[in-house]
Amino acid sequence: MKLIDLENLNQKRLKALQSSGIHHPSDLLYFFPRRYIDRSNIKPIGYLLMSSEPVTVVGKVIKTDVTGYGAKKRLEVIIQDQTASLKAVYFKGWKYFINQFKPGAVVALYGTAKQYGRYLSMAHPEIEQLAAPEEVDQLDKLIPIYPSNKHFSKAYISNKIIMGWVDQLLSAYSVSDFLPDDLLQKHAFPTRETGLRSIHKPVNRKQIRIALERFKYEELFLFELSMAKIKQERFQRAKGRKMKAGDLTKQFFNNHLPFKLTDGQSSALAEIRNDLAGESQMNRLIQGDVGAGKTIVAIGAMLMAIDSGYQAAMMAPTEILAEQHYFTIKDFLEETGIRFRLLTGGQSTSLRRDILSDIEGGNCQLVIGTHAIFQEKVKFHNLGLVVIDEQHRFGVKQRNEILLKGENPHLLVMSATPIPRSLAMTIYSDLDISIIAGLPAGRKPIKTAVRTDKDRKSVYEFIEKSVQQGDQVYVIFPLIEESEAMDLKDATMGFEKLKQRFPDISIDLLHGRMSSEEKEKIMSRFSNGDTGILVSTTVIEVGVDVPNATIMMIEHAERFGLSQLHQLRGRIGRGSKQSYCILMPGSAISKDGRYRLRKLVETTDGFEIAEADLKLRGPGDFLGTKQSGLPDFRFADIVEDRLLLEQAKNDSWSLIRNDPELTQTEHQPLKKVFEPYFKEKLELFGVG
Repeated sequence: MKLIDLENLNQKRLKALQSSGIHHPSDLLYFFPRRYIDRSNIKPIGYLLMSSEPVTVVGKVIKTDVTGYGAKKRLEVIIQDQTASLKAVYFKGWKYFINQFKPGAVVALYGTAKQYGRYLSMAHPEIEQLAAPEEVDQLDKLIPIYPSNKHFSKAYISNKIIMGWVDQLLSAYSVSDFLPDDLLQKHAFPTRETGLRSIHKPVNRKQIRIALERFKYEELFLFELSMAKIKQERFQRAKGRKMKAGDLTKQFFNNHLPFKLTDGQSSALAEIRNDLAGESQMNRLIQGDVGAGKTIVAIGAMLMAIDSGYQAAMMAPTEILAEQHYFTIKDFLEETGIRFRLLTGGQSTSLRRDILSDIEGGNCQLVIGTHAIFQEKVKFHNLGLVVIDEQHRFGVKQRNEILLKGENPHLLVMSATPIPRSLAMTIYSDLDISIIAGLPAGRKPIKTAVRTDKDRKSVYEFIEKSVQQGDQVYVIFPLIEESEAMDLKDATMGFEKLKQRFPDISIDLLHGRMSSEEKEKIMSRFSNGDTGILVSTTVIEVGVDVPNATIMMIEHAERFGLSQLHQLRGRIGRGSKQSYCILMPGSAISKDGRYRLRKLVETTDGFEIAEADLKLRGPGDFLGTKQSGLPDFRFADIVEDRLLLEQAKNDSWSLIRNDPELTQTEHQPLKKVFEPYFKEKLELFGVG
């Protein structure tokens, strides 16, 4: 059957369907209702005074009347049952509706009744023609309401017409299953055909829920199956270079590291060591809360690569973050004699030429930079390991583009923001995951509080007293709508006011428009304890450890995202002293803004905060950019449907282990659907 075979389908309507992405009968069957009208609540008109819920009433048409002038014309219809009368009013499309109401006809109306003057009224109720009042018992109780759009409106495609088309398709169009029978039975899912009937012509809401779960699972299952297949093929094809810890690694951890590794760090390093010693390419994600010490783990991995005669590269999404990593790593590794360079897009041509020459010639063992590292002109001598920081800014496709810079270099990715489990199971399904649990010994949980302008005097007194006792303070200003100019203006004004308020305290200003040398100079002064208060924009977000910094005051805290606030807070609490985060919101705070501040006060658990942030913002916003690796699900929601996602992942990965090529007879229908789906995913991810 083809779309063109549908009843009441003219060229205008066909074009409207195609403009809405409906090109095939199956597209229309998967055009699910956005809601349902429940007509099980049938009431006599005289009993409606006490009801404000939508109801169904049945009555005889007594009178129709068109009132008003011009654009204000409207249709008024009086219907009557044995108990009372009711007026139905139609403002829009009244010419269409007038033909639905013939005097003496019996009709069922569905809507919300309100008292206006002498009549109860319903505005634009749904209408159903009946031969007699008794026929109301034969009406469908749940009526699907389909999404509409401008194309449908112009082509006069009403909800009733769509219902008729779907009825026709359900009767004439054959729908086969591709999910294996054992999975349908395991989860008590209906067949595809039964599921579609339950969605479009349900008997009750339970039927809708189970059918919708089945189609959500189907989407999630296909995606997870593709991720399992990518990982399996990569494992078979991508032979890794064997690496191990040598003199540099051992000397660093035994002699140069100024603190003891936590159990979480040691465990993550052991997993990396096993990966690097194996036959296959490492693809590992390091997760840990703010301050858990992910950078040290990355340094350990890079040292193993350099010990084994390979180059290592570390990439951050912005120049500021790349510079911060460069200075941090420089502090740690300067005494080891390793040759490392910083490569960013904003460097002079001569400096860039010099760095590129070092990278290609092998004189640079470790390069730190932005995505500029992986541009075409950058040639590596012998790239063995790539570390990506702030993994949530890069999708599967970007990861694979990076890996083309060497012959199957090992990949270690780090998340500066704890990743909610539902996201880790989708866009990071192709990676092994290490979680660094816990914080370094001796650190106390940060105390967080919300204070307002009326508390500013006491907050400043607290800051003054703390600095006099040797503590240091961050004062952070927000980045407003990605505008560095406004960001800088706010911070500069705040800096001047603080200098006036604290004339005896050394205060510095740090922002993104400064040169690398200026930033390093200011951060060195702060790290050395020469600066009491550092006024900063969000450049301070990641990568700076100052144990004496015990207070952070965040101005206009309501303008920050939840995960970003948690990141900022992680800059303090790096020593053994008690630390305090003071959130100073503006006067106008939204409901979401209040929730974010309250959540930050309630918990210091980054994974709990990340889950809350994901629910608030949704996956796209949470990740900061439109992820090329983030699946665009039609029915499933990876936040709300996490349990289904987990089931789909377990089932798909188990199936790939047992039948990697889908050659078993019972998997042939699945193979037929999966192969084109997988091909599309490979193109999207840039692998294959």
